[in-house]
Amino acid sequence: MHITFQEATQAIQQAQAKAGDINVAANIAVLDTAGYLKLFLRMDDAFLGSIDISLQKAKTAMLFRMSSEAVGEFLKPEAAAYGLENTNGGLVGFPGARPILKNNVIIGYIGVSGGAPSQDAQIATAGSNL
Repeated sequence: MHITFQEATQAIQQAQAKAGDINVAANIAVLDTAGYLKLFLRMDDAFLGSIDISLQKAKTAMLFRMSSEAVGEFLKPEAAAYGLENTNGGLVGFPGARPILKNNVIIGYIGVSGGAPSQDAQIATAGSNL
């Protein structure tokens, strides 16, 4: 099941509302389950350097069907998969991306960048449950 435009819009709106609540100008990317960009929002004053980070976070979540933070556990130097971050065009293993769920089924992925990692995680979480 792929995310629809309406669902992607809802995810972005929920994430944007959370970003506003915590006063973060964020870049928010929504990918479909195949990893293709469905919708993107660059909030006013969001860092230009965070555009690519939001996309890469979402891609990381998509490739492993888990949050970017969970993937990050495999990227630590003491982990058995250390060096994995150099695969797939580069992985981002810090908070800010999650699968988007509808009725407990993954329909897409959301990646957020613009604040501190904990803020990005809050924003992504807000947009991940439809």
